[in-house]
Amino acid sequence: MDLSPVVTKEEWLVARKALLEQEKELTRLRDAVSAARRTLPRVRVEKEYVFEAPGARPTLLELFQGRKQLIVRHFMFDPAWEEGCPGCSMQADSVGHLAHLHDRNTSFVMVARAPIDKIEAFRVRMGWDLPFVSSYGSDFNRDFNVTTDKGELPGVSSFLREGDEVFHTNSVYDRGSEVTLNTYNYLEMTLLGRQEEGLARPMDWWRLHDSYGDADAQGPGENWWNGQDKFSS
Repeated sequence: MDLSPVVTKEEWLVARKALLEQEKELTRLRDAVSAARRTLPRVRVEKEYVFEAPGARPTLLELFQGRKQLIVRHFMFDPAWEEGCPGCSMQADSVGHLAHLHDRNTSFVMVARAPIDKIEAFRVRMGWDLPFVSSYGSDFNRDFNVTTDKGELPGVSSFLREGDEVFHTNSVYDRGSEVTLNTYNYLEMTLLGRQEEGLARPMDWWRLHDSYGDADAQGPGENWWNGQDKFSS
């Protein structure tokens, strides 16, 4: 990688102010897209979905825990796998304390298709204190387009509750949920950025957080869902 030139502090400040104008433009565009997202129509969820949790079988409505909104992170964990997807695991590492979402009347849950005993063992291994349920045996993953005949897909879905009625309001897939990956957001602020140049696929460096340095650790593999070796835009 060719590094940027070395300049005086005064010259750096001129260049930084020019970049700031682009950042402001991006922020305004992001605000406009977020506002447009809030005008999307919603779809009533007619089917009752039942999940597996430790010692319980909550419905989709019960996952709200009485709050107005629910965010579902579709976590890639096929029933045949012994551990979850490294990329989804990086997303889980980025979630943070749920008190902030709860204060905005919003609940959060990870949903994976693996049986709950596999999920719980993996959750404990990763040290996550996050609500995690299994959709094993239900239509939930297929109905929300994160399990197909080819395999599992990553995504985030949002739901709204009005009384006992549940509405699907939004879903994002692939790079649409990249904004939740704080590792990337921090790296983008640095000179070297994501440092993915020369990799066959940009995400090839991803590992479970307890597996960096392990030469035999599994990477994320090919993101087959967009038909490319590299992320789609």
